[in-house]
Amino acid sequence: MTKLIKRITAPVLSLVFLLNMSSAGMAETTVSAEVGFIFNTLLFLICGFLVMFMAAGFAMLESGMVTSKSVSVICAKNIGLYAISGIMFWLVGYNLAYGIPEGGYIGTFMPWSDASAIDTGYSDGSDWFFQMVFCATTVSICSGAMAERVKLWPFFLFAAILAGVIYPIVMGWQWGGGWLASLGFSDFAGSTLVHSTGGAAALAGIIVLGARSGRFDNKGQALPIKPFAASSIPLVTIGVFILWLGWFGFNGGSQLALGTFADAVAISTIFINTNLAACGGVLAAAILTRLMFGKTDVVQMLNGAIGGLVAITAEPLAPSPFAAILIGAVGGMIVIFGTKILFNFKLDDVVGAIPAHLFAGIWGTLAVPLTNADASFSAQLIGVLSINIFVFVVAYVIWFFMKNTFGIRVSKEAETKGTDVTETGVIAYAIRD
Repeated sequence: MTKLIKRITAPVLSLVFLLNMSSAGMAETTVSAEVGFIFNTLLFLICGFLVMFMAAGFAMLESGMVTSKSVSVICAKNIGLYAISGIMFWLVGYNLAYGIPEGGYIGTFMPWSDASAIDTGYSDGSDWFFQMVFCATTVSICSGAMAERVKLWPFFLFAAILAGVIYPIVMGWQWGGGWLASLGFSDFAGSTLVHSTGGAAALAGIIVLGARSGRFDNKGQALPIKPFAASSIPLVTIGVFILWLGWFGFNGGSQLALGTFADAVAISTIFINTNLAACGGVLAAAILTRLMFGKTDVVQMLNGAIGGLVAITAEPLAPSPFAAILIGAVGGMIVIFGTKILFNFKLDDVVGAIPAHLFAGIWGTLAVPLTNADASFSAQLIGVLSINIFVFVVAYVIWFFMKNTFGIRVSKEAETKGTDVTETGVIAYAIRD
């Protein structure tokens, strides 16, 4: 009997001990500086490679949206711009953003170097990587909008300038503690800093570049879609789902910490609101296209998801779930009306990047005060106007200069044959349009 009691008592005592330890741990709301450093670094690295995976999403989305004779070039552009963004953000971009004086306008033209210390809260390398993939995302937005008629190497040159100079400057204005941060401008994960920046640069590019040959008639109406049919809608769909997945790293990682109970709860809330906003964008686009055109446009549904994601990115923490759905739904509707506006001005955005990123990004940034009492509409408006005007003007000047020097557009013959033949010499599909 004694042996039996001992056998029962030992596990019970162990269980009680573990429960006491667990409850004591649960009572702790903070961890040691070193453990916090590890958790925060891990957050940056995991969320960073999720955002990096968005590069695959953009490549798939764009490859599916262009005609089959221009798919290889899209693949070359996307892997090329990622490589260029990585090097340029190391060479000069990071310190242009984070070397900025408090309340200032521009940082220093110096390569990044590791200065990790326990009191920084995370490793410098993890922060560099996390911020670099944001930079690459910004450049990716331009790729699809200008597809099928832009030369590859002029695009690479612009990608280097956008990644190394333009984006880091506007990034530093807020995230680097620059003048917009001092003004009170709020952009949690980059509705304007990332998405509108990429969209404004793309808008300048398509204006200077012009539409694809035969895309519009003399009245500005889009011609029958057949000559410009997407090569693979399933590929577009997979690309959007990958972007949706990557967005959890995009927004969740922007909490910038995972060392406390509050941080963990906040990241969970961000995940929920990010997901619901995308859902709202999809359904709004589905309903609206059905009402407007009598058919449910799957391409607009896919872009509606992106519009919803872009819209919530400026403030994914403060809204309630219902508010997140509404913010995303408005983003999805903006995509549809924005596409129509571009058509009216004979502006050829092949993948719908400008409505989804620029227009929805503006909406999301201006909507921040609706759910975040600490934000002001005036500061948000100043931030939106200053960033988009700066990026558009600089990008326009660069594209215009390149157009009038060495040229940015392929020949008419190249457009007809397809840029796969003339730019890469690699045919993506054996069956051609």
